[in-house]
Amino acid sequence: MIKRRIISGIILVLALEPAWLAGARAADAPGFVDLRRAPDAVRVVTETATNELRLAGGKWRSDDMEVTTRRERNGLAVELQAPTRAVKRVELRWPTAAAPGWRFLGDAWERAYGDLEWKERDGARVMPWYFLASDGVVAHGFGVKTGAGTLCYWTVDSSNIILHADARCGGRGVLLGRRELKVCTVVCRAGRSGETPFAAARAFCQMMCPDPVLPQHPVYGFNDWYCSYGHDTADGFLTNVAYLTSLIPAGGNRPFAVVDDGWQAEGKRHEQRGAWNEVRPSFSKSLTMPGFAREIEALGAQPGLWCRPLIANDDAPAGWRLARDRNFLDPTVPEVRRHIRQLMARFAGWGYRLIKHDYTTDDLLGRWGFEMGSQITPDGWAFADRSRTTAEVIRDLYEDIREGAGRRALILGCNTMGHLSAGLFEMQRIGDDTSGREWSRTRKMGVNCLAFRAPQDGAFFAVDADCAGQSTRDSVPWEKNSQWLDLLARSGTVVFVSFPREAVGPEREGALRAALIAASRRQPLGEPEDWFDSRTPSRWLLDGKEADYAW
Repeated sequence: MIKRRIISGIILVLALEPAWLAGARAADAPGFVDLRRAPDAVRVVTETATNELRLAGGKWRSDDMEVTTRRERNGLAVELQAPTRAVKRVELRWPTAAAPGWRFLGDAWERAYGDLEWKERDGARVMPWYFLASDGVVAHGFGVKTGAGTLCYWTVDSSNIILHADARCGGRGVLLGRRELKVCTVVCRAGRSGETPFAAARAFCQMMCPDPVLPQHPVYGFNDWYCSYGHDTADGFLTNVAYLTSLIPAGGNRPFAVVDDGWQAEGKRHEQRGAWNEVRPSFSKSLTMPGFAREIEALGAQPGLWCRPLIANDDAPAGWRLARDRNFLDPTVPEVRRHIRQLMARFAGWGYRLIKHDYTTDDLLGRWGFEMGSQITPDGWAFADRSRTTAEVIRDLYEDIREGAGRRALILGCNTMGHLSAGLFEMQRIGDDTSGREWSRTRKMGVNCLAFRAPQDGAFFAVDADCAGQSTRDSVPWEKNSQWLDLLARSGTVVFVSFPREAVGPEREGALRAALIAASRRQPLGEPEDWFDSRTPSRWLLDGKEADYAW
């Protein structure tokens, strides 16, 4: 039976499941803990105190705080009301027995940074959004559904599974008033006999995101970043696009050609990169961006464009600027939200069919994903609207980007939180930058993120493990880069190449042509076979065939 009573303070709603039922499920799947039942302990951290809530009469209480969860068909919905407190975190704890020999795989806050891996239990390890537990035979999944109202991470010690829900507004406690916050929905999945841990991971990702938005066709093509690192010209870009499209048979699924950072006019200060309505003179002195889109289309490619939407232009009003850093915009300000929607509508109206937006996580929170851990952003600052959690602010921003672009353009998020963008964006950059100059960086960032986050492909969005790039002919050993190109092209994920025409040459052209043609077609998702033993797996199952790479 579920009982509900509301008093002043904080309210979480808890639906109790009979202990025998949870126990039966756990017994059926060794190592599995059913998190859809009520937790054994609830803690609420406010700006003034840490409160251990007591279970009484089916409710968790401490002084003027009351808390609940609600059992749903496929999860446990956690809700929060806090009319009188500035809440920083909500923590839920379930008991678990230590499982010798089991290993754990967590996700990343935004992009991965070459550090994803299966590791033994570590109570201090922060696992954002979800984690998998496996003995190498079966894999169980534990996490929260995409679109959560808080920034959620997990820790697992020798006796507990703990969900930490960061409810802050920036670096201050959120002030909800009488508004009810949907903290998250906890979900879990027991591994099944006969499925690989990779297949279990993908099935769990599908459970976490029931309504993804996906491209209608495989996405592939050209991005100029690793050719020029922001110093491209319009003529150089079009030359490279013309060469790339010449390698692909006419008709069918056409490639994208994405002009990255460097096309836009700069402000008075270098880091304030323009109002996104003018072209940088070094890129072109006579070009208009709508005209540039038409030239790309004339070459047989679909135009794409990069932007950094939260950079504050020189003339941005003071009231638009973020309290943490005045160089960036605060997306809780209504005028900023309107500006973001208008910006995306402008790009789509210019004729760009893919919009890659970048830097929003770091611009908002002041930290890259690998710097966050349990402290996603510094304490002591808040968004202009203190009633919204950071997760809600980010989700609102993503919704504004989606609304502004409409369905005229595909959206590719870079430095974005996949668990909050799923269901809104068609594509997500899942790892930090590869390189057109250093093979070691491509190996670390590209191979690692593709191996450990590929299960999100087709479940959250289409995943982009970043480019196969080469800035000059000899900048990266071809015997290495060609393998990365081959893996990308056969992986069934988004594929972008960033080779200038002069870096290819006759002996490399066949490999590039084969990769582009393969990437244009729908393929099964590639599966790493030695991901338990390596951060950069070399053995892969690609379309039912074994492939070995000498990284």
